[in-house]
Amino acid sequence: MPQTDARAQAPLDVLHRVFGYGEFRGDQAAIIDQLVAGGDAVVLMPTGGGKSLTYQIPSLIRPGTGVVISPLIALMQDQVDALRAVGVRAEFLNSTQSFDERRQVERDFLAGALDLLYVAPEGLTTPRVQELLKQGEIALFAIDEAHCVSQWGHDFRPDYLWLSNLAKLWPAVPRIALTATATEATHRELTERLGLQNARHFVASFDRPNIQYRIAPKDEVRQQLVAFIREQQAASVDAAGVPVPAAGIVYALSRATVEKTAEFLRSKGIDAMPYHAGLDASVRAQTQSRFLREDGVVIVATIAFGMGIDKPDVRFVAHVDLPKSVEGYYQETGRAGRDGQASVAWLAYGLADVVQQRQLIDKSPGDRAFKQRMGQHLDAMLALCETVSCRRVNLLSYFGQSSEPCGNCDTCLAPPETFDGTVPAQKLLSTVVRLKRERNQQFGAGHLIDILMGKVTPRVEQNGHQRLATWGIGNELNQAQWRGVVRQLLATGLLAVSDDGYGTLVITDASTAVLRGERAVELRRDVHESAGRAAARAPRMRVGDAELPEAARPLFEALREWRAATAREQSVPAYIVFGDATLRAVAAARPGRLEELEGITGIGAKKLEQYGDALLEVVAATAQDAA
Repeated sequence: MPQTDARAQAPLDVLHRVFGYGEFRGDQAAIIDQLVAGGDAVVLMPTGGGKSLTYQIPSLIRPGTGVVISPLIALMQDQVDALRAVGVRAEFLNSTQSFDERRQVERDFLAGALDLLYVAPEGLTTPRVQELLKQGEIALFAIDEAHCVSQWGHDFRPDYLWLSNLAKLWPAVPRIALTATATEATHRELTERLGLQNARHFVASFDRPNIQYRIAPKDEVRQQLVAFIREQQAASVDAAGVPVPAAGIVYALSRATVEKTAEFLRSKGIDAMPYHAGLDASVRAQTQSRFLREDGVVIVATIAFGMGIDKPDVRFVAHVDLPKSVEGYYQETGRAGRDGQASVAWLAYGLADVVQQRQLIDKSPGDRAFKQRMGQHLDAMLALCETVSCRRVNLLSYFGQSSEPCGNCDTCLAPPETFDGTVPAQKLLSTVVRLKRERNQQFGAGHLIDILMGKVTPRVEQNGHQRLATWGIGNELNQAQWRGVVRQLLATGLLAVSDDGYGTLVITDASTAVLRGERAVELRRDVHESAGRAAARAPRMRVGDAELPEAARPLFEALREWRAATAREQSVPAYIVFGDATLRAVAAARPGRLEELEGITGIGAKKLEQYGDALLEVVAATAQDAA
């Protein structure tokens, strides 16, 4: 769409003509008005909430080119392809381009032939890019994933610190900072570091009601993962009730775990691929391409994957290791269900995760303040895992927002049992105390549990621990239950991991009140999840709208087949052609003329021109087949 056409229109006109939507959502209109008028904005809005429109539309209306700073080099091509598909003149500058490609983009920018230009933060710090931008006309600066500037947050990137210079170098150019993940502390820090104290702030609800949160204790985690993925694949159906391969992301902390998990899933017949920074760049690009363009692909990844992924139909996100922070967990789970359809975020965690995270914090090269922050992040993550109340309430509370129990998380669907764990806690803490006081020894959870259960092992015999007063006094619980006790005592600060590097356990100041009987300990009774337990009362995850009329479902399926073929021809992800919501609307409306396609969500002027006749042909052919 030519810039002159857009400049002459109001934001709502651009929304309709270019992007094919009838109305703005939430604060979108107010944010756009703020930028069009030349003001700055800080925007906190959940994934899938429509953040990109808040800077894309002002970039089309204001004179010049909107410059988008994004850390997502691997995704810039897809972001640009999606904009070009609706007629927006978009380009990017990054290290993946040849010299000639970069020169052409630079010429287009200087000629005023671009609506949007995507650059990486590390590129923006170079004199060449800065000099280029000074020679052109800039409509605005959009700082995406703005939480990356915060050293308090979970995904700090030093290159973002330079962005505070934007206001000095281009004082008349409005700026917008956007993130889907920020606590109140991160919000304050990014505002200060980016020099946006005078900006208007827009904070939407972080709630993603279509995502079901489930957290289970680890018990043969790879087998649990296979059962979970198969459950999601069985539950993912189209509008006609036909199974549709469910795409998903599995997160692990280490590259080794990523590789082994992906291999195990493949051995079980699941189309899984590994993704981490240690793989060759071409392999990562091919993996990402398959994930975006094909149905049913499961990516097993470190946190190097997923930020900015715009695939709308990710049906599940799973974690096989405990995330380091609630912010990181929320960011990663938010990659599910961007299309608004039912999706699941599943996490398995265990005692070893807690010990490992504590050790990583202790061994980190950061100063005391840094380690304290990391400890606070971990404590909040453990609180989310161990809560006996609604997980969504806990999650939103972390971001400073209140809510009511959701009825769509595991603790709401199957409320956990609690029990008076004071006596088991006293037995465990007493064992730790006796080993230290009587023998000056410290041990990890496994050996402590062996002592409590009276299990004779070489280590027990070697140390003569059968003579301890707590030997064999804990047979009321089994080994898995005792590990749950240890895990929860660590989570509540009644136990701690020592700094000896061996994962041994020590008591804390808070332990004394428990040992004296002055403090009761309530514990959650672990229920090891079987496939389908928490989801048994949850709705099936439909790719199509469950309310789509029966008569329209064959047309919806035909439209999906046409879209898949068209996307393959163009070598783009299917969602760049049309989203499911658009295809459902076409199937329900059964248009017979091009004019009847106008006003259908997701069909702007460019897509009407490019695909309108083809859509009508599919509608007509399906009607003929049904006759």
